[in-house]
Amino acid sequence: MNYLSTRGHPDRKRFCEILLEGLAPDGGLYLPDEYPQIDSATLAKWRSLPYAELAFEILSLYIDDIPPADLKAICAKTYTPEVFGTEEIVPLRELEDGVYLEALSNGPTLAFKDMAMQLLGNLFEYELARRGAELNILGATSGDTGSAAEYAMRGKKGVRVFMTSPDGRMSPFQQAQMFSLQDENIHNIAITGVFDDCQDIVKAVSNDLGFKRKYRIGTVNSINWARLLAQVVYYFAGYFQATASNDKPVSFTVPSGNFGNVCAGHVARMMGLPIQTLVVATNENDVLDEFFRTGIYRVRAAADTHETSSPSMDISKASNFERFVFDLVGRDAAKLRSLFVDELGGQGRFDLSGDPAFKQAAERFGFKSSRSTHADRLATIRDTDKRFATLVDPHTADGLKAAREHLAPGVPMVVLETALPIKFAATLVEALGHEPARPARFEGIEALPKRVVKLPADVEAVKAYIAQNCD
Repeated sequence: MNYLSTRGHPDRKRFCEILLEGLAPDGGLYLPDEYPQIDSATLAKWRSLPYAELAFEILSLYIDDIPPADLKAICAKTYTPEVFGTEEIVPLRELEDGVYLEALSNGPTLAFKDMAMQLLGNLFEYELARRGAELNILGATSGDTGSAAEYAMRGKKGVRVFMTSPDGRMSPFQQAQMFSLQDENIHNIAITGVFDDCQDIVKAVSNDLGFKRKYRIGTVNSINWARLLAQVVYYFAGYFQATASNDKPVSFTVPSGNFGNVCAGHVARMMGLPIQTLVVATNENDVLDEFFRTGIYRVRAAADTHETSSPSMDISKASNFERFVFDLVGRDAAKLRSLFVDELGGQGRFDLSGDPAFKQAAERFGFKSSRSTHADRLATIRDTDKRFATLVDPHTADGLKAAREHLAPGVPMVVLETALPIKFAATLVEALGHEPARPARFEGIEALPKRVVKLPADVEAVKAYIAQNCD
């Protein structure tokens, strides 16, 4: 399996090369030359597999430069009941007639990012040991990616983590999860700005090829194909739990800011998983909802990025969106480059409303979208608690609200749960008048000593900090 850049770089690379690399040399994102196709017989064979074995079967279609026995061992080491709390790993339950919740938040940091990050940590350690090399991971987080990455990489041999986050924009619980870690290989950098500033810094450093090579910079953000690939697995697992046979379509609703989580659903659908609709649920930062409604992709400036009660989606530049648009425009790298480099880079927007390809977003690729507000979140949290005795976090509430707007008779709608409610206790208190339960291991986490440095939203300042801490 070879991988190409969305922006047309001539080189083709193998999985383990792009695992450690992040962005392509031309600033594009990596995708496989083609998506492996899954037939009904294969789906039938996979239906009864435990999660770790299902992960191996799917990953092995995309990873052919790790010996199968080693890859199988990595999957078995990653997806265990001890790490994820249940034998199913991602248990599904019916909330109401036709609407299901897929639990993705039972990992070490109580967020769906653990599903991929735990695998990524083990893949990094394996490949770095094989090469006798080291890697400095630079990431950006709006809340959950950071803690998931740090918990997955803490103590890993040959790995340092430099995680940027928007100063003061995460929930107290999210901040405490990250900043309380005292491991020497973990570095937290609070950036004066919003998440998009952090993401811009990561991309700028990744595009400085000289610095990237000198300091061996890699990434764990969803621009890393390996992370997105790991997320594909739970779409198959959710599908199998929601159906009894492979002739039944299923829809998924995905709370999304950076487009990585729902892009994994797009990949699963392109492989042949019978997904009817992929519903993108946004909050007030509705750049993705605007695109799927109008065909206009318009990024927002930092000053126009709202601080909301579903903060992990306070994102106005969806870095993974480029992968989907590459498929949408027929894998035309020149056209993709024109949209993202010339138009988006120059004008902050591009417009596909008059392009025949835009109709395919819904017709061929199954995408629909909805927007949720703070009032919607509170109402959904209250309703879900009252009617179903179930607490959901604000992002999952955005998903439930969107899901109900796009139900189709006879088609199960699976809402991806993104985090446990305790991560956003203030909003739960506002909605219900009491805090959600927290796992015993997180009692008092907010009071622990914090290890974090504050820096301006400046690429050179971050590069200097990395250089200083790599010597």
